[in-house]
Amino acid sequence: MIVTRKSKLQYRIQHILFILLLLACIGFSGWLSNEYNQRSDWTAGKRHSLSNDTLQLLSLLPFDVKLRSYQPDDPALNKAINEILTRYKTNKNNFTFQLINPDIFIEQAKADNIQRYGQTVIEYNGNTERIEKLSEEAITNALIRLQRAIKPEIYFLSQHGERSINDDSPVGYSQLAGKLLTRGFDVKNINLLQQSLTTKNTILVLASINKPLLDNEQKKILQYIENGGHLLWLQDPSIDDSQSTLSKLLNINFVAGVVVDNNQEVNRMLKLSHPAIIPVLEYKVHPITEKMQYFTLFTTAAAITNDNNNSESDWLVSDLLITSDSSWSETKNFILGVEFNKEEDFSGPLVIGIAQQREISSAEKSSDQRIVIIGDTDFIANNYLGNGANLDFILNTFNWLAQDDQLISISPKDAPDLQLNLSAPVAAILGLLFLIALPVLFFIIGASIWFKRHKK
Repeated sequence: MIVTRKSKLQYRIQHILFILLLLACIGFSGWLSNEYNQRSDWTAGKRHSLSNDTLQLLSLLPFDVKLRSYQPDDPALNKAINEILTRYKTNKNNFTFQLINPDIFIEQAKADNIQRYGQTVIEYNGNTERIEKLSEEAITNALIRLQRAIKPEIYFLSQHGERSINDDSPVGYSQLAGKLLTRGFDVKNINLLQQSLTTKNTILVLASINKPLLDNEQKKILQYIENGGHLLWLQDPSIDDSQSTLSKLLNINFVAGVVVDNNQEVNRMLKLSHPAIIPVLEYKVHPITEKMQYFTLFTTAAAITNDNNNSESDWLVSDLLITSDSSWSETKNFILGVEFNKEEDFSGPLVIGIAQQREISSAEKSSDQRIVIIGDTDFIANNYLGNGANLDFILNTFNWLAQDDQLISISPKDAPDLQLNLSAPVAAILGLLFLIALPVLFFIIGASIWFKRHKK
C-alpha cells in the first residue's frame, strides 16, 4: 500500500474524529448519569437495595424525613453509611441526611443529646427518634414508630400463671416484648384486681391462663369485649369454667385433645422431632397472612371451632391457621406414640387460629372491633419465636389488632453469598493449590520459557 500525502491527511482526520466522538460519548454518558439514577442489585437477597416492605412504608410517609448521623471522621465508614442512606433518598425525594462529626459540631451534638459515636437522630412530623446503629431494619423500625400518631398499648394479663413479658427463660415472652417495643408498641403487664381497662387504643392479651379468673376479673374482661376492645387470646388445650364464659361470648369452642400431624415426609423435610409440632404451610387470604410466604410452627396446639356462621351473629370470622389433611386432634396421651382413632379423635384439617371482627356502633361513632384467637401459647415463646415465620405472623397480628394494616414487620435480609463455609480438608486442599501448587507451576512455566529464549 502506497502512503500518500492525501492518505495521511485522511488518517489524521479519522483519528481526530474518533477522539472527538469518544469524548462526546464520555460527556453524554456523564450527563445521563446525572439526569437518571438507575441501579441494579444482583446480589442474593438484594442486600444492596431496600426491601419491598421498606419501600411500601416510605410511600406512606407524606412529610419530610430528616436524619442526622453522628460519626467519627472515618472515610471508609462514612462511605458505607452514605451508601445505606442514599437508598432511602433515592426512593423518597423529601428524605435528607447529614453525616456529622460530634467532635467538630459540638453544639449540634449537644442539642441532639448525643452521647457516643454512631448515634443517629431521625425527625418526622415534629417527632424524634434516636437509634444506636445504622441498618435498614433500625431505620425503618424508627420510621414505623414515628409514623404512629399514638402508641398502641398492649396489656398482658398477669397473676394467673400466664407467660410473662419479663421472663427471659426459654418459655418467657421477653424477646417478643422487645420486638414490639422497637415497632412502636407500648407493652405492659396488667393486674385486673388493681387496675381498670379501657378500650381506647389498647389490646388485651390473654396468654396461657393457668388459674381460674376471679369474678371481678372476668366481668372486666367481658365488659371490655362488649364495649369493643381488641383481644388476642392464646390458649393451650383445656380451659376452665371462667374461660368457657369468654368462649361462649365469642361463639367459639376448643376441640378436645392436642393437634398432631404424623406426616413423615413433612416432618423429615422440616426436621420436626415430634408429631405435636404442627407446621402451617398455607394460609387463607387475610391482611395478617396475605404477605407471608413461609411456614409457621405450633407446639401442642388446640383446635378451634366457631359458631358465628348463623344469621344472628354480628361477627365476621376468618380462619387464619389451618393444619393439613393428615392432622388430627389426639385425645389420648401421646408420649408413647400417636395413632388416629376415628371413634375418639377429631380428623383434620383443623383450625388452630381465627380472626373475628365486627362493627361497634355508639351514639358518638362506630368502630371496628378485632379479635384473634390461637390455640397455642408456645409459638411466640423465646425458644420458638425465631422458628419459621412465627415472628412475622405475631407482629402482623398485633398490627392488625391495632388497625395498622399497612404496617408490617421488616425482616432481616438473607444473603447467602456473604460467607463461604468450607470443611477443614477442603480448606487445606485449596490452601495447597493456591499457595504452593500454582506458584510452583507458574515458576516452572516461566523458567522453561526463559531457558528456551536464552538457548536461542
